[in-house]
Amino acid sequence: MNIEDLETFVGVADSGGISPAARRLGLSKSIVSRRLLRLESALGVQLLARTTRGAALTEAGVTFREHAIRVTAEIEQARETIMPTGDLRGRLRIAMPLSLGPTHFSTVLANMALRYPQLQLHASYSDRFVDLISEGFDCAIRVGYLQNSNLLAKRIGTVYLKLVASPSYIEEHGAPESPEELITHKALMQGTESWKFMDCDKIITVQPQGHFKSDNGIALTAAATAGLGLAYLPDSLICEYLRSGALIPVMTSYPPPPAAAYVVRPPGQHPVRKVQLLTEMLIEYFEQNRCLGGRAGGLPQSSG
Repeated sequence: MNIEDLETFVGVADSGGISPAARRLGLSKSIVSRRLLRLESALGVQLLARTTRGAALTEAGVTFREHAIRVTAEIEQARETIMPTGDLRGRLRIAMPLSLGPTHFSTVLANMALRYPQLQLHASYSDRFVDLISEGFDCAIRVGYLQNSNLLAKRIGTVYLKLVASPSYIEEHGAPESPEELITHKALMQGTESWKFMDCDKIITVQPQGHFKSDNGIALTAAATAGLGLAYLPDSLICEYLRSGALIPVMTSYPPPPAAAYVVRPPGQHPVRKVQLLTEMLIEYFEQNRCLGGRAGGLPQSSG
């Protein structure tokens, strides 16, 4: 029985189909199909029922999957144990938020690539909420207030938010002094999110209203500096605008609660050394980067 066939089977079982597993494993669909057929032939049972919508585990497949996961995890640990110190090989596919990924986290990836030249790093930048399993990512960086999910998450740093507006907006519309006043103001939003504010130890949740929406924090920053409305943004995006006076913090008596950044990965997988080292490098980056780790940034919704 070939270990690559086992790893491929686990990938298909976790991804729900041959196509997403092929993306996740960096293989062609024909190779994935061939490995599955070879494994089923060796076992003498059908592990997957192919459908037009993907692949579903048979009863035998469900039972075998648990054993295959344990075996492949042990093999991965063995490979890492005998690997020379400081050496990393293989492929690491990461989803990152477009708003912060290129300006901050890409530096960490570049340093990782320099440190481990045998490692294949594939990064995808998007503020879209990525499905790690079906789209074949090893991990993602999520920034904001982490939503409940079955993903495994490791916190890498605290992030801070501010409610801001341009001087021109404040001159024309005034500045809100309490969350109740936000209903009379124009909000710049990612979608239908709620905004949270602290009143001593109590959290106040507000449903803002506005006509300008964007799923990208950089676009919301541009809209705020143009005077289109109030924006709920991370310090890591707006710190230079705050220093120059292009944006001004408002309603400072009710600050947004601190959020965080996380490395998240699919459930049921051994935390491979590549993901562990990336996580450690990101934690170090947060500690050293004042604009992220001081009184600094986050996003109202998780992304990446």
